[in-house]
Amino acid sequence: MSTINATDMGTGVAPDLQPVRKSVRVRANAARAFKVFTEGFDSWWPRTHHIGDSPMVKSVIEGHLGGRCYTLQEDGVECKWAEITVWEPPKRFVMAWLINSEWKSEPDASKCSEVEVAFTPQPDGSTLVELEHRNFDRMGAPGASMRTGVASEGGWGMLIALFQTEVEKEA
Repeated sequence: MSTINATDMGTGVAPDLQPVRKSVRVRANAARAFKVFTEGFDSWWPRTHHIGDSPMVKSVIEGHLGGRCYTLQEDGVECKWAEITVWEPPKRFVMAWLINSEWKSEPDASKCSEVEVAFTPQPDGSTLVELEHRNFDRMGAPGASMRTGVASEGGWGMLIALFQTEVEKEA
């Protein structure tokens, strides 16, 4: 079950800069879901999704406030693409998405969007995982292009489905 809310009424943000929201209910407790999303990131993140100049070898989320999210490339380069700004395991984390609209590194977080992932336990033992990619307006007009990319068929919808498959392997 994935959803995108294309518009939020009353926010004052142009529709092409509205947050992208995805949610999925996984058959795992919140601690496991959080762990697979973060510590197990490399187990489900596709090798095609990176900003490096050579093929990706590994993807990493460092689990702490200020932690880097990066990929290691075949040429030995580490490509930082996000930084953890809120770290509250197993409830949620937020990361500054340090990528510009041309899918290149942008070290200035004030010019970047951000992603929040929340893990809410459900009465049946499952977990509702809600992802929100927001603040495209910080990027100026090019933010619409980034929003289009992450909302596209190969964006967060596909990624959250890959995560769901991985987290439910041992369910």
